[in-house]
Amino acid sequence: MTDYSLVEDTFFESFRGKYIRALITAEDEQTAKEAAYDSTATPSSVIGRIEGGVEGPVSANFTPDGRPGYMAQYWFGLDDLKKYELELSYRIRQDILVKPFTSMFSATENPDGYIGMMEQVGHCGDGYEWEENIYGRDMIHVPIAVPDFLIDKEMGYGNGIMGANFWYMCSTKEAVLEAGRNIVDAILNVPGACAPFGVCSAASKPETNFPQIGPSTNHPYCPSLKERLGDESKVPDGVNYIPEIVIDAVNEESMRKAVKAAIDSILDIDGIVKISAGNFGGKLGEDTFYLHDILGI
Repeated sequence: MTDYSLVEDTFFESFRGKYIRALITAEDEQTAKEAAYDSTATPSSVIGRIEGGVEGPVSANFTPDGRPGYMAQYWFGLDDLKKYELELSYRIRQDILVKPFTSMFSATENPDGYIGMMEQVGHCGDGYEWEENIYGRDMIHVPIAVPDFLIDKEMGYGNGIMGANFWYMCSTKEAVLEAGRNIVDAILNVPGACAPFGVCSAASKPETNFPQIGPSTNHPYCPSLKERLGDESKVPDGVNYIPEIVIDAVNEESMRKAVKAAIDSILDIDGIVKISAGNFGGKLGEDTFYLHDILGI
């Protein structure tokens, strides 16, 4: 029987957001991988931008153009679809279109709606772009200097769960890094889930002394402030590091599987003192999920 004695009986708060699942392909796996990771490298939905994460590689046997690919997710926490379209276009134009021989396909299952790609991405062709039916899909052909970039005319979006999280509190640097590798690998094996920050060193809080920069450090959980804060510190004894794992998922089932797989992957690692989660008393997120419930304790 799995020993969950390190897991605190607490909950995390999550949010609802819109996501686009996209398949990026290229002539070689390395280019597809770089495009996927570069385009999801700045998770920033909390400041009204796109938050992204990579699900993992997709075999050439399962892509529309028969080339190696990577599945990525692009999340947005607001209802403004025009803003979503613009923010997504920055990622596509700067990180995917510019890499040689890339294409991008909509991969959202049973989408709730669609966002057009001509206005913000197709017109990179400066008026010379055209539409064509290829691979059985309506696509935009964007002429560029290393011919050429192809993208679905519309990207389907769905509604899912953002901000699921847990903390693994460690006594050693080695535990931070070893557990982090296990966690990221575990989440990559759960379809529909991604870890937009990877291993995040900076848990934040909603209130801040500097609103112009957005969320700032969750100071009661900063080990370096424990002595300075005194009784205000919430860092347990023996804990020197508190990494956070954030998970976005297309539905609750994928989210629960990802959280459980990630926690299960680190239970036997020396140097982990406690597993907890970030919450604000249930006052911030739209939904709450208890770790013990997800783990079946």
